[in-house]
Amino acid sequence: MKICIQPVGEISVDILSFLKDSLSKLFGECEILKPIKVPEEAYNPIRDQFNSTLILHSLPEACDVTLGVTDVDLYAENLNFVFGEAELFGKRALISVKRLKQEFYGLPRDEELLKVRVLKEAIHEIGHVLGLTHCKGKCVMRFSNSIFDVDMKDWWFCEDCLKKLRAQSNWSEPFFGISEDNQPM
Repeated sequence: MKICIQPVGEISVDILSFLKDSLSKLFGECEILKPIKVPEEAYNPIRDQFNSTLILHSLPEACDVTLGVTDVDLYAENLNFVFGEAELFGKRALISVKRLKQEFYGLPRDEELLKVRVLKEAIHEIGHVLGLTHCKGKCVMRFSNSIFDVDMKDWWFCEDCLKKLRAQSNWSEPFFGISEDNQPM
């Protein structure tokens, strides 16, 4: 599977490189596309946020999965905010690093924690593109209603979600081994 990371607006090169390295180990080929601008029409001045669906639909369908990465505050219809959005069984997913940063909550910057959070949300949204819906427990597919939910969930799919993925013809196992406790080997 080929994943294209699409920067939307200005994004840290460190975050993009980390995502490329991590996602290529997990899913196969991965490349970073040239940045695009955040669509002006996605901005809602009343909310001071950007509509995630409008940004998602502006992403190119360049690869098996195009993962948009932005640093603007996102919302979706009927929700105060979202960490990301994806097309179920589609080709496009979007995440925002804005609310994944410690600084958003008035806390000191923590780049390592940010990378873990970004990876979890990227895998979560890619899971939706691959056809997974929200899951329970600590699975990466668990819905995150707050940053605490992001921190509590695992970074990888639970066994039930892996079974669903294995049943699909376009899924191949990651390039690294996964131990029984769902950790990379």
